[in-house]
Amino acid sequence: MILYLASDLMWATRIKATGEDVGVACRPVRSLEMLQARLADTPEIKGLVLDLEAPEIALQMIQFLRSAESLAVAKSIRMIAFAPHVKRDIMQAALDAGAHQVLPRGAFDHDLGNILIRLEGTTTGASG
Repeated sequence: MILYLASDLMWATRIKATGEDVGVACRPVRSLEMLQARLADTPEIKGLVLDLEAPEIALQMIQFLRSAESLAVAKSIRMIAFAPHVKRDIMQAALDAGAHQVLPRGAFDHDLGNILIRLEGTTTGASG
């Protein structure tokens, strides 16, 4: 399963619909508390997609998954973030916080199906 944080309904719909099209279950997380609850009750989470147009929440989620508190649970969860290409500062902040990959929104949108498929197939220790 892939979790996602979307800043608006358009992205939430796009991610969920693309996941359905490619056979990857995608569920929303709208807050750090919701992420923690999903982690506690859904052991098969493989990835987290973060819309950096919601930068405060996105960075909190990245930092939480990188913290010692969640390290055992989050070890195999890959985090991919996306933002408009002009938002270089928040894209860099996401990388600095520990996101595995940050993409410009256009590239993310263009390759969304493949991104979800790759995340779902991720195993502990995968790099990329």
